[in-house]
Amino acid sequence: MIRPSSVVPPSASDPPVSCHALIPCAGSGSRLPGDVPKQYRRLLGDCVVQHTVRAFLRLPRIATVSVVVQAGDALAASCLQSHPRLRLVPRGGASRAHSVLGGLDALLEAGAQPADWVLVHDAARCCVTPRLIDALIDACSTDASGGLLALPLPDTLKLADAQGRVVRTEPREGRWLAQTPQMFRLAALHAALQSAIAAGVPPTDEAGAMERLGARPRLVPGAAFNVKITYPEDLELAQAVLAQRAGEPA
Repeated sequence: MIRPSSVVPPSASDPPVSCHALIPCAGSGSRLPGDVPKQYRRLLGDCVVQHTVRAFLRLPRIATVSVVVQAGDALAASCLQSHPRLRLVPRGGASRAHSVLGGLDALLEAGAQPADWVLVHDAARCCVTPRLIDALIDACSTDASGGLLALPLPDTLKLADAQGRVVRTEPREGRWLAQTPQMFRLAALHAALQSAIAAGVPPTDEAGAMERLGARPRLVPGAAFNVKITYPEDLELAQAVLAQRAGEPA
């Protein structure tokens, strides 16, 4: 098995390193009721995932954008317009980790190199900007471990019991809220996810899989507007952010 620490950055004689975006888009969005999963809800006339994909396609330094969907998903094809760098990958799995691993397999089969960088991003985090993506790439492209966008915890943190009552106040110093994209070498991330799934502990994000094998990902400041749509009020917030950018009423 390839461990993250064993993946050596390419030398001058190796193929050039590319950056690929991988967008898992196979979830059911059970916490947001509606006729379609949250990634296909409409904001300003476009599906959530359309806004997400558009941010990555605006960056020429992103070689490919792969959207991982469930087999037979017709909604993705209907809302995502054809683009030379966009691929629909029908390899969605039972969990986020399985879907990302399927997307990594597809990248390798399509000719991506083990040392290439992969930026994994939530389909439902539709307010990400090219500026944020660029900042992550710039910060991590020479880092041994890779990294992720994140925010220092801004509020007081409470530990609750099963009845929803406060047990104690936790220190917030050094605590960060993980966001996406999360950026790692293809082979290293592939090995980390394989290991976690085989051990029966699929992680909730890619950084967690890398941490499990000893990596220490870099935390790169993200933005409060880079919200992930999870609950109904998140749709309202994302709509307001996107409308403000477009100069339209929310």
